Amino acid sequence: MSAGQVRAELAPLRADLSIAVVRAKNPFNVGAIIRVAHSFLVREIFLVGSEPYYERASMGMHRYETIVPCPDEQALLAAISGRPLCAVERDHARTTLWEADFPRDVVLLFGSEDDGVPPALLAASAQVIAIPMYGINHSFPLAVAAGIVLCEWARRRDPRGRGRGPTEPVSIPGPGGAGRG
Repeated sequence: MSAGQVRAELAPLRADLSIAVVRAKNPFNVGAIIRVAHSFLVREIFLVGSEPYYERASMGMHRYETIVPCPDEQALLAAISGRPLCAVERDHARTTLWEADFPRDVVLLFGSEDDGVPPALLAASAQVIAIPMYGINHSFPLAVAAGIVLCEWARRRDPRGRGRGPTEPVSIPGPGGAGRG
């Protein structure tokens, strides 16, 4: 099938979320994020800035995605036209990934490795969330952070999750039908 045919087949399966990436100084990371985003069938990928991305890092998945170039922060805000924006930024976080809400049509925003999310986009974000970390390292690699957040978004919507919230215990049947949390 052609790339257009594959895109048409995937269209009805697309998720009700998008991601935005402030283009990183490492073009490999942006390509890797495109690959990760494809795994979750995001609606579109907004790339803020003019830096190139490494197509080989996307493993060809860029051909099947709607990639929307935005030359700057204002262009991104215009392109998402009022959709809820949720920034992933540890230093300015107001909540954690475990407590964050993911409203319908959310745009998950990831900043560059060096500078994070620009102040104008932080101010426009309905939420600024941090991924909990336990070591002395200050941040996750950008593609890893995108994967973690997208996985949590998907976990909350997976029908096998039986509607559990992020902090509700899982009941595992034990001997005699007793459960444990």
